Amino acid sequence: MGTSEQTLQRTALTIVCLGAFITPLMLSAVNVAIPTIAQGLKMDAITASWVPLAYLLSSGVFLLPFGRLGDMYGRKKLFLSGMTTVTVASILASMAQSALLLILCRALQGMGAAMLFGTGIAILSSVYPPEKRGKVLGLSVSSVYLGLTCGPFAGGLVTQEFGWRGVFVFHVPVVLLVIILGLVNLKGEWRGPSGQKFDVPGAFIYGTAVIALMYGFSILPAATGFVLILLSGIGFAVFFRYEKRLEYPLFDVNLFSGNPVLTYSCVAALIMYSSTFSVTFLMSLYLQNIREFTPQLAGLIMISQPLVMTLFSPVAGRMSDHYEPRLIASSGMGLTAIGLAMLAAADTLTQTELIVLTLMLVGFGFSLFSSPNTNAILSSVDRKYLGAASGTVATMRVIGQMFSMGIVTLVFALMLGPVQFSPEQHGQLLASINASFIAASALCFIGVYFSLKRGNLRE
Repeated sequence: MGTSEQTLQRTALTIVCLGAFITPLMLSAVNVAIPTIAQGLKMDAITASWVPLAYLLSSGVFLLPFGRLGDMYGRKKLFLSGMTTVTVASILASMAQSALLLILCRALQGMGAAMLFGTGIAILSSVYPPEKRGKVLGLSVSSVYLGLTCGPFAGGLVTQEFGWRGVFVFHVPVVLLVIILGLVNLKGEWRGPSGQKFDVPGAFIYGTAVIALMYGFSILPAATGFVLILLSGIGFAVFFRYEKRLEYPLFDVNLFSGNPVLTYSCVAALIMYSSTFSVTFLMSLYLQNIREFTPQLAGLIMISQPLVMTLFSPVAGRMSDHYEPRLIASSGMGLTAIGLAMLAAADTLTQTELIVLTLMLVGFGFSLFSSPNTNAILSSVDRKYLGAASGTVATMRVIGQMFSMGIVTLVFALMLGPVQFSPEQHGQLLASINASFIAASALCFIGVYFSLKRGNLRE
């Protein structure tokens, strides 16, 4: 292998890993700052939940279309466009003077992130030979967990020292470095086979169904909310039926036919992310509003969950190469469900040490689930479908994260209503947080059933 090829591979690995690090760093850092943002822009509880939800909703809507556009017009081009979009949106968010403007900027950030989600792994798969892909994909996943680990502490520190606006721009220098590296050192372009067609009707149906679902959740128990959720279900059914007939589908539904391991592994992933993503948002409110900890201390406590995930995910991945992934992943879901149930019992007198240990339990359970479940998904399809399977994993993750925040938004709407986070509301806020964790724990226990139902991968 020539020096130029090695340089290309190292450059691609560097910028993709930095991109994989920055996105969760930005997301988890902002979650820690939400109580301060809500106070600064006078947001009520439901509006504050839209700060992370707008980002996730936009990512979910654009993930599949941008993945397809990257295949058609160039993955590097779209990746660097995503980095540029994230930079512009971050700067605009730091200057927002109203809740609506901030939420719109977060949606723009989510659009940029979708360009990264849809192309980063594909770039690595394009420049590395098959015998090296596992190692570099593992480094990319580790970068995600490292970003999740650093995000809460960085977000808390920046918020406390520089105010909430700083949390939107502290990562911008690293993003600019990635853009420069990509333009100068990442030579060439990678795309899929020529002659592909973009599925415009499918993208419209899918995006409309996602938006209707999440907006419907946010306005429950209003009758319009139930109507939108029903229409969303019809939209998804039409989307899957339509995609089955296409030569170049936006989402390859046919992969699931006769493949229970793939089907139930994806359902388990969807449920796991639906159960766990809101933990950072809820704990940020609990620690800073109910317990009145500083943003920096809250961020330090919240590091415990992703730190355990970073340490144990590679171990769990290696275990799944030797033992049945179904058993490892299912046990991880069970431990996570227990941890979520323990968080549901937290009150004003719960010891901080117990909170840290419980977050570590949730993180350990997630680490046992994530790598083995992904291994099961990728191992259940033929090599030529690895790209589609990887896109499916990303889609389950983003939709699960959206659904997680949708559940919280629904609980807050029913129990708390459009009130600001004031000391007078702390009793209702704590009850809403506890109810959200109860719902998450129950959902996670249901997920154990689907995780076990997938069957053995090696039979």
